[in-house]
Amino acid sequence: MSTVGTVRVIFVSKRNSLRSVLAQACLEHIGGERFAALSCGSPKHLASEIHPAALGALASARMRPPLGIPTSWEKLKEQAAGRATFIITLDDKTFEEQPAWPGQPDTALWSMPDVAALGDPEKTAYGAIQALYALRRRLELFVNLPLAKGDRVSLRADVRDLGTMR
Repeated sequence: MSTVGTVRVIFVSKRNSLRSVLAQACLEHIGGERFAALSCGSPKHLASEIHPAALGALASARMRPPLGIPTSWEKLKEQAAGRATFIITLDDKTFEEQPAWPGQPDTALWSMPDVAALGDPEKTAYGAIQALYALRRRLELFVNLPLAKGDRVSLRADVRDLGTMR
């Protein structure tokens, strides 16, 4: 892990339409210039657009949504944008299906419910707000970890432990 420069984090979820979008926007909002956040999803399940519930949750929190459309992990890897310090995956199944990432980044599973699959717009909107607040709590702790000078093994364990927060 570099002692200088930007900490690059890629958030991964199944469709890259809600959970990973919320995480990316939240880290961009609270992380400042020390962090670069991206998000992506499985090429097999990729959404065509950001979920309206994600946009609504971000608007209610006064956070800007990421620019662009959902991206597959294959595209990130092709663009060399896949070089990251951390890969944080937001669901179990996608964690198991991911390819090897260039540069051997540290990985963590922060499993969150797939509220985009609920089918009920009200429940999905509520679930998106809950997910955003849960992610924000984790990311506020994450940005305060000693990323540049900490022991890599301990740091990896700390990032993984954030995934168990409720």
